[in-house]
Amino acid sequence: MIVPTLALLMLAAAPFAVSAQISTRAEGFPSRPVRFVVPLPPGGSPDTIARTIAGGIGWPYPVVVDNRTAGGRILAADLVAKSAPDGQTWFLTTDNIVAVIPHLGPTPYDPLKDFAPVTQTARFQFLLVVHPSVPAKTVKELVALAKSNPGALNYASSGVGSAQHLGTAQLQYLAGIEMTHVPYKGAGPALADLLPGRIQVFIGAANQLLPQVRDGRLRLLASAGAQRLPLLPDVPTIAESGVPGYHHDVWSGVLMPAGVPPPIVAKANRDIARVLNAPDVKAKLAAQGIDVETGTPQALAQRIREDYARWGKVVKATGIRAE
Repeated sequence: MIVPTLALLMLAAAPFAVSAQISTRAEGFPSRPVRFVVPLPPGGSPDTIARTIAGGIGWPYPVVVDNRTAGGRILAADLVAKSAPDGQTWFLTTDNIVAVIPHLGPTPYDPLKDFAPVTQTARFQFLLVVHPSVPAKTVKELVALAKSNPGALNYASSGVGSAQHLGTAQLQYLAGIEMTHVPYKGAGPALADLLPGRIQVFIGAANQLLPQVRDGRLRLLASAGAQRLPLLPDVPTIAESGVPGYHHDVWSGVLMPAGVPPPIVAKANRDIARVLNAPDVKAKLAAQGIDVETGTPQALAQRIREDYARWGKVVKATGIRAE
């Protein structure tokens, strides 16, 4: 069968037409203000990252941070997953939203299929603190206190499956202790109850806790990472303090809905990295215990897959369930 010449030309031109269409969409992006959904209240480390990006990106249309706390992280993630794939809606995710929460129960979004990864943004340093009324000055003393009266100590988190919840659940699992979980709708509200002593124990982001530690309103016992915090070289890790194998690394990244044209993802990736890797920005964030860590969309996609598999095993072992 002989295909008419015109038809052949149309077939040959089709890939170039599609490429030109995508390129045009990227060149016209953004076409209006970008909505940057943050599933946590203002003031926490993820919110700090989002506002740093929004304030420094310098596009013709602004990037507007939208703190969506009503309904929790699941509804915020689903909102973005179901948004138009035009690059105008972003999501500031933390590792627990894509790697942990889907293991706690059914979610309306698939973390491996419903998002277009853009870039990792940061790694957050976490600390273990107690209220000064708690008679424990070391991790070993805290473990002994918890073992002597199971369930008597309360610990806070910013929600079931949050970074704070997972960090403390891991501590309980490895140390063989039991404390009572009190979930809040964000680290800010949790801290508000921790400071007057209504909550006794908290594993949270350094940028929120260090000012309270320096003012003597909280007692610092250890850092939660695999290595000591550069800002606090004399403070031991939880693992060094008698809980071998413990480490809690928390990261954040930017996602868009699946199907966003690659040139738009590439533009956002490039400009987000430019903002966060500026020397003055990196230094300012580092002083708050936030380590800038950007990369390719492919690297973030791989990180999500690996953490999803790893945390699935942890959730099964610890018995964490949605409440």
